[in-house]
Amino acid sequence: MFEKTAYTGSKQEQYQQLATQLTSLITGETNQIANLSNAAALLNVFLEDINWVGFYLLDEVNENELVLGPFQGLPACIRIPLGKGVCGTAAIKKETLVVPNVHQFPGHIACDAASQSEIVVPLIKDGQLLGVLDVDSPSLNRFDNEDALGLQKFVDIIYNS
Repeated sequence: MFEKTAYTGSKQEQYQQLATQLTSLITGETNQIANLSNAAALLNVFLEDINWVGFYLLDEVNENELVLGPFQGLPACIRIPLGKGVCGTAAIKKETLVVPNVHQFPGHIACDAASQSEIVVPLIKDGQLLGVLDVDSPSLNRFDNEDALGLQKFVDIIYNS
């Protein structure tokens, strides 16, 4: 049974606590959907001031699109072409994008009108793109480099542990 933890310390220390919880949740489980579902739920509990968190996975049939995976929040866009919006751009570049104001991002795809800032972390295993982790906030400038580092470590645990 999972119990909500009071995260304490610096942001870096809190992300370490989160990493420890994720490792405990997914150790021994090989089902990707189960692990991503628990990961999205864990992030939803951990991250403050967010309105959506989830995964977009590279479509196995059309490898030029990301398709909606496990998430927490309002219903979302189902498909995102690679290279389009924040998610598609992060995927094609294979790099984390921190967007302080989504309305200033060229080609932003507005799935939720309340979203003001966003962070997207690519899911990469053995150099291959598998999808992205997407987190939206209703506040401008919500995410920073510490979030990028913490979330990169988080997705590494899912795919590279």
